[in-house]
Amino acid sequence: MSEAESVPDRKPTLVSVIIPVFNGLPVLDVQLEGLAAQDYTGPFEVIISDNGSSDGLAEHLETHPLREVLRMRRIDSSDGKGAPHARNAGAAAAAGDFLTFTDQDDRVHSTWLSALVDAARTYDAVGGPIETVSLNSPKVARWRPSPPPDQRFDSHYLFWAHGNNMGMWRTTFDAVGGFDEAMLDGDDLDISWSIQEAGMTLGHAPEAGVAYRLRPSLRQAWRQADGYGRTQIEIFRKHAPRGCPRFPRRATLTSLAVLVFCNPAFFFVRPWVPTGLWALHGGLLVGRVRASLRHRTLAYL
Repeated sequence: MSEAESVPDRKPTLVSVIIPVFNGLPVLDVQLEGLAAQDYTGPFEVIISDNGSSDGLAEHLETHPLREVLRMRRIDSSDGKGAPHARNAGAAAAAGDFLTFTDQDDRVHSTWLSALVDAARTYDAVGGPIETVSLNSPKVARWRPSPPPDQRFDSHYLFWAHGNNMGMWRTTFDAVGGFDEAMLDGDDLDISWSIQEAGMTLGHAPEAGVAYRLRPSLRQAWRQADGYGRTQIEIFRKHAPRGCPRFPRRATLTSLAVLVFCNPAFFFVRPWVPTGLWALHGGLLVGRVRASLRHRTLAYL
């Protein structure tokens, strides 16, 4: 039996789009405009999971012109910190039998929902591609070049789907217990692996594109990558007993080489090495080292 034959062909009664939001104005409106432009013909709702915003989000949404069009509801998820908690709270409040997740500062392509739903007919969960051209300056877009749309996101263990571009049946969500709220910067990787470890399937929908907004400064890019690195260690430790191998040494050595030899402070590397790529590798490495030292092990470096 092939991977795509493991679940029956099915269609959702209602799709729920869940967006974790924390002080997301004004860029949230860009995402909502993208959702209003969907070519999906079935019913869907939008759940805004407010994780403690102080920017007037509640008042803004009360009179939002797309409120009725999107069947939009705001829920309060401020009783716990972070996107994983906000996603779980949104899923608990959602009425749909198919749950989709995206982020406040991105913009879904017009074919996003229809492509996810179509792919999910024969998968337990599904992800889609991201692109970094639409919402970023040409300079920043070079920092994180995105793979071709038909290419799934690979890792040293199992495939995974981005948290800003993911859909799953509610039965799948419930089977793995939702997002792990301890994984503040890697809950998408964690749940993707958990789904597959449980014997369920994770598909990929090339037409379900999402425009990904990158961090516009080196400091912000480094901090984000550092968080990814710290959470990676937590994820590796969690999944090691389930078969996750140690992180490849060559990947660590590559990051170390980029950190040392591609430092943007060295004027002679600037024309060839995007500074954001340096921040990504450097932040990831430093984050992994810090988390490894906290757990008194270098086994996952």
